[in-house]
Amino acid sequence: HELGLARWLHILSGVMWIGLLYYFNVVQIPGLAVAAADKGGPGGAGISKYIAPRALFWFRWAALVTWFTGAWYLARAGQFMSALTLGNGGQELYGLTIGVGMWLGTIMLFNVWVLIWPNQKKVLGIVAATDDEKARARRVAMLASRTNFVLSIPMLACMGAASHGGFAF
Repeated sequence: HELGLARWLHILSGVMWIGLLYYFNVVQIPGLAVAAADKGGPGGAGISKYIAPRALFWFRWAALVTWFTGAWYLARAGQFMSALTLGNGGQELYGLTIGVGMWLGTIMLFNVWVLIWPNQKKVLGIVAATDDEKARARRVAMLASRTNFVLSIPMLACMGAASHGGFAF
């Protein structure tokens, strides 16, 4: 059934995307800071050279697949316009709840492709950048990633609540 396939692909890619987002914010960013401060240790070169590019590959493509499979699911369920218009195009409560989640996910997708990935390419040396450009890129990418980390909480709450009768406070 196409709707079930869309839903499961959305969940699978979403777990990959948000899991990597949490890895970056909870493990990699603090770990690289500790590695940089440890003058006698191995540093973070191995992470920056081998792990981060691979993790960022899966991160950005999981973000894109998550967004498109969510749109596919909503379209097949006849709820895309309701979500897009925050409930004004169909079921009001469902459209509002899933729509807030969809719009938060859209902002997060934008951050991945427009702020995080282009700046990480500079930080990792994939594209040429001066030390000042790398420092600025590191800050922009980190702030966008932290923003996504914070936005993921209400986004996930909206996604879960939409399928389970809304919020009960």
